[in-house]
Amino acid sequence: MLDGADNGRPASLVKRLERADERRWDDFVADAPQATFFHLVAWRGIIEQVLGHRCHYLYVEWDGAITGVLPMAEIRSRLFGHALISTPFCVYGGVVASDPESEAQLTQAATALADELRVDYLELRDRELSHPEWPAKDLYVSFRKAIDPDHDKNLKAIPRKQRAMVRKGIGAGLQAHHDGSVADFYRVYAESVRNLGTPVLSRNYYKSLQQVFGEDCEITVVTHAGKPVAAVMSFYFRDEVHPYYGGSLAHGRDLAANDFMYWAVMQRAVERGARLFDFGRSKQDTGSYHFKKHWGFEPQPLSYAYHLVRANAVPNISPTNRKYSMFIEAWKRLPLPVSCALGPWLARDLG
Repeated sequence: MLDGADNGRPASLVKRLERADERRWDDFVADAPQATFFHLVAWRGIIEQVLGHRCHYLYVEWDGAITGVLPMAEIRSRLFGHALISTPFCVYGGVVASDPESEAQLTQAATALADELRVDYLELRDRELSHPEWPAKDLYVSFRKAIDPDHDKNLKAIPRKQRAMVRKGIGAGLQAHHDGSVADFYRVYAESVRNLGTPVLSRNYYKSLQQVFGEDCEITVVTHAGKPVAAVMSFYFRDEVHPYYGGSLAHGRDLAANDFMYWAVMQRAVERGARLFDFGRSKQDTGSYHFKKHWGFEPQPLSYAYHLVRANAVPNISPTNRKYSMFIEAWKRLPLPVSCALGPWLARDLG
């Protein structure tokens, strides 16, 4: 994919990422203000080797320097279709570039690749609107907020009713352990998402995340009387913390385990030097959406844009789609071992 320039600049080249250039890719991501944790190259290995999907990581090079990156993965599913996504299993993605020309070249390369692969659609999970001319999905919002180095100021910034729930958890004797194991996390998380009617990915997926990201991946397990009742896997990137995969057991809700857990993660993030708390995405007007708003976070629209190839409309494989309602209700009733056995087979294609 070669593009020339006749504007006084050296010729540019859109390239596929090779292993030898992975460090250069991550160096660019580390320095690019609009880049996210989900642009890091390690996601390619996890998506390919653990989940079994083919990745297409493209970058632009000008005169020997990387000026833009675009991570993508191809999802083929008999149930959910054929898509090229930047980036599946991640809340953010899309082009990150240092100049408009590099951004345009990567976007053009992505649409050309989608056409060549004959996917149903190309999905770019931009955090901000980059393609106003493309069809878009307004289902998701993100919740991001600055946090203060002072714990008391952060607690006072939580609205009164939600702050009372945090104190309820403290009063119940809950304890937070930030060195939790994948085994303890998975036992809680798998049951939590089963109760929501959602398939869970394999334990090996979460184990791989912890191994690959090392200290930037931290598991917090909340216990009551020595037994886990809630757990969350958080990611750290620059000065941000992302509590990404989290949930609690049913009886943990009576103890305000989720409220206590996210407060404990916020305290821990401050101690680690984080200055921004990214509460992740939620579907509009759902339980998690209202939970995060009650914490004083304001929703910010996520601009997921689509280049349609074989599809005639923007896809909707969300649980909010009514055609999945019977499946969701049936999944909630599955025995936990059955949901853990079947879940990875389905979840790996949801992206």
